[in-house]
Amino acid sequence: MAELTFRYFIEFAYLGTNYSGWQIQPHNLTVQERLEKAFSTLLKQKIEITGSSRTDSGVHAQQQFAHFDVDFEITDTSQLVYRLNKMLPADVAIRKIFRVSTDYHSRFEASSRRYEYRIARRKDPFQSAYSYHFEAVLDVKQMNECCEILLKHIDFECFSKVHTQVFTFNCNILEAFWEEQEHLLIFHIKANRFLRGMVRAIVGTLLEVGLGRMNAGEFEAVILSKNRQKAGRAVPAHGLFLMEVNYV
Repeated sequence: MAELTFRYFIEFAYLGTNYSGWQIQPHNLTVQERLEKAFSTLLKQKIEITGSSRTDSGVHAQQQFAHFDVDFEITDTSQLVYRLNKMLPADVAIRKIFRVSTDYHSRFEASSRRYEYRIARRKDPFQSAYSYHFEAVLDVKQMNECCEILLKHIDFECFSKVHTQVFTFNCNILEAFWEEQEHLLIFHIKANRFLRGMVRAIVGTLLEVGLGRMNAGEFEAVILSKNRQKAGRAVPAHGLFLMEVNYV
């Protein structure tokens, strides 16, 4: 007789400053490791957690989802949320835990993810940990025109970290634009999936456009080249936020 299991989703948030990304790795503290230890302690069995997205070292998440399986039904998920938040450090917060069907997967069932990259246009001690300080004059209009070019393509190998083992470099970008908010410049991007390092490489390349070092035609040529060396640098991780994960 097959062992009965129950699957639960977790909605949570974290500041990535003190972590080497989401995924467990030897000799480095990660968000996944932190959560698995807390869940395993409270549920009194080994819990393995699968995240919807694998954020890199230093990247934050305002909304992240993950799932785990357990061999008994959790009768009071709100109490479990309370106890977990008491156990976890201040930079990780559980929002909700709810039951789903045993075949519902937090990564594969996600229809889209949305990220923001935040640039501080002046020195700000209250933003320094959560935005990239960059004061050079930028042509935001031209940067937004190049965002429209992103929507016309699906192969973004040029913005992927090299030696990444994926089946495809294709991503459907649903929206991409820059927004100015007082002394912040925020890049919004939403897609069905993202490649490793993709958002930070796109931002770095769009900054080249904003600085006048690259025009729209050259930006599109970078995409068509499929060559990471043709694209701009990856901007620092601490300005990047996973804002939401959507499920249909």
